[in-house]
Amino acid sequence: MIKNKKYLIASCLILIICMSLYFPFPNHQMIFERMTFMSFPISDQDGYNVLAIIGSFLFIFAIVLLVKGISKYHIRTVIIVLFSYSLLPLGLVMLYQETFAEGIAAISYDGTGTCDFERVSEDELNGECHLLITNHSGDPVTFDIEFLDSYIPDEDHRRTSLMNEGGPYRITVEANCEKMVEVKELLDLSDVPYHVDGGGSMNVHLRISDGEKERVL
Repeated sequence: MIKNKKYLIASCLILIICMSLYFPFPNHQMIFERMTFMSFPISDQDGYNVLAIIGSFLFIFAIVLLVKGISKYHIRTVIIVLFSYSLLPLGLVMLYQETFAEGIAAISYDGTGTCDFERVSEDELNGECHLLITNHSGDPVTFDIEFLDSYIPDEDHRRTSLMNEGGPYRITVEANCEKMVEVKELLDLSDVPYHVDGGGSMNVHLRISDGEKERVL
C-alpha cells in the first residue's frame, strides 16, 4: 500500500504544522471568522488572513503528498485523514483537560450560550445570559467572565459586550461539574453611544480570566 515513504512522512509533518497553526486551545481561534477552510479562518473582521491562506495551501499540498505516497485506497485514506484532522485537536484538548489541566485551563464552554436584552428606558436594558460551563479538574475553579461581541458584517453597535457594563462577573464552578451559569443585570447605558435597544444573541463568546491568566472561548 505504501508507495513512497518519504512523501508520507512529509505529509504527516506538514499536517501537524497545519494543525498547530490554529490549535483550538487555550483560545478559540475561530471566533471572528467570515470564511473558513478546514481549521483555517481565511478571512475575519480584519480582512484576509495571510497565515491561514498559507496554511490552507500547505494542507492541500500535504494531501497531495499523501495521495502520491500510497498505491491504493486513495479516496478512503483521504476521507479518514480529513475526519481525523478535524476531530483530533478536540480529542487532545479533552484528554488534557480531563487529566493534567488546572485552573481556567480545565474550563470548557460549549459555545451555545445566549444573551437577551429587554428595553427598560432610553438608557437602560435588562440583560440576561445563559452559559453552560464545565470544570474538568478535581478542584473548584473561580474566574471572571467578560462578554465578547461576535462579528456581524456592517454592524457597529455593541451587543453582547453590553453585559460588561454590569460586570465584572466572578463565577465559581465546582470540581468535575457542569454548571448552567445565569447572569442577570440591569444595564445603565447612558455612557454607551452605540448599542442595541433590545433583542438577543446566540453562540455567545467569552473571555475568562484568573489573575494574569486568560482564555478566549
